[in-house]
Amino acid sequence: MTYEFKPRWFDRDVEEFNETVERFLDTEMVPNDEQARIDGHVGHDIWRKAGALGLLCTDIPTEYGGAGADYRYEAVLHEAMGRKGLTGMSPSVHSIIAHYFLNHGTEDQKSKYLPRLANGSLVGAIAMTEPNAGSDLKGIKTKASFDGEHYVLNGSKTFITNGYLAELILVFSKVDSESTKEQFSIFILETSNQPGFSVGRRLKKIGLKAQDTSELFFDNVRLTPDKVLGGEIGKGVTPVDGGPSLRAADYCEYGYGCDRGCLSGNGRLCQST
Repeated sequence: MTYEFKPRWFDRDVEEFNETVERFLDTEMVPNDEQARIDGHVGHDIWRKAGALGLLCTDIPTEYGGAGADYRYEAVLHEAMGRKGLTGMSPSVHSIIAHYFLNHGTEDQKSKYLPRLANGSLVGAIAMTEPNAGSDLKGIKTKASFDGEHYVLNGSKTFITNGYLAELILVFSKVDSESTKEQFSIFILETSNQPGFSVGRRLKKIGLKAQDTSELFFDNVRLTPDKVLGGEIGKGVTPVDGGPSLRAADYCEYGYGCDRGCLSGNGRLCQST
């Protein structure tokens, strides 16, 4: 006997969105999952298709290219991916970046980047973790120095989810300052044709083998002042507050989906023996 659960918060609109998610995963991701595990990434095309179907950044307002919906829709996607054992995309990290822009970006930054995150033409990543500092911001070594025209970024990051495919990265960095107090900021980096930026190894992991996780290197990467998230140096710590809690909720939905998949699979196995 198998068990099917329907959350109480499902309504007709969520049901229709769930049907779209199921079709997308079954036709686009499940058949290619084995190869993605071998390659260590799913490629850009799957992100473009997800964006075209409106599966990304669903709770971003419509004026910035999102669906203007609520978290239920994102929960549906994470649950379905968990239930099917799919790890090749990380829409969670992608969505968190969108919320950094929504909550802390300038109006120009929101208008420029949010529609492209929502339609999948940019894959997003967050560069926080470092080899010797983990995700402890006060311990990071990556630093930006202002030369009068550009912020010159130097350092490295590791274990960066979506790092290999990323086309838009939010880089957490210290900033050289005349003040005795350390300052942090988040810099916006578009990876295409960016001198000084390079992607290192795709890291091998025990699990999540289809999800790209990479090292990133910044060697005198020159960024104009409009690439400071929020347009002002020294506020780099504040935007961190909302990210971890949102990602925790995503993991809860993914884990719930994994549990459902295991229960359903065990039920089918018992019926066949």
